[in-house]
Amino acid sequence: MGLWRVFYADWQMECCGTPFSVGDEVTWPLLLDEGGGALGGGWAGALSRITATVEYMRDDGAEIPVLRADDGLVVALRADPAGKGDPSGRGDPSGRGKGARGGRRAGKRSGRHTGPGGDGTGPGPAPPVARSGLLGVERHGARLPETTGTVRTIHLVHQEFARTAPGSRTWEPVPASRSFEAVDRSPRWFGEGRAGVLADLHVPAPRT
Repeated sequence: MGLWRVFYADWQMECCGTPFSVGDEVTWPLLLDEGGGALGGGWAGALSRITATVEYMRDDGAEIPVLRADDGLVVALRADPAGKGDPSGRGDPSGRGKGARGGRRAGKRSGRHTGPGGDGTGPGPAPPVARSGLLGVERHGARLPETTGTVRTIHLVHQEFARTAPGSRTWEPVPASRSFEAVDRSPRWFGEGRAGVLADLHVPAPRT
């Protein structure tokens, strides 16, 4: 079993999420933001490190790289660790990359592993890879595998924004201004100055 910190962005919840409370069992599609660049970065203490063998999930004919941890966490990656970039050929799994298209269909596990040659044809399974970043709920784009767990804590993310230049109409997050407020339940609507929630998700070990 493991305890993982997950960021649930305000727009993800407001678009198509379901509010949850401490103690609820939830099932979320997760995407790893390697490096933790969401909202300008600055997520010290909230980043996760995952070491697992890469698997590939099929979605509408495309393949999405996935890490499946021993404790039951399943998370999709934006790029293939084999070094070939985006294996789907249609942008990152979040649907914001080149060639992404709307709509979702049920994903299937392909069972393919990346061989030692890095092209999926080498003998034997590939060794585990390690990736670090911010775990986030992703409900747009490709159909991602899901992780089920119990919510242990919820913190409302307060985030300030500043103009990119004097007089500019463009705003950007100020990571140093970020703060967290412990709450018992995630809101459905967030409003100005609130960028989402950070939840501790307890994932039980898979049954054998």
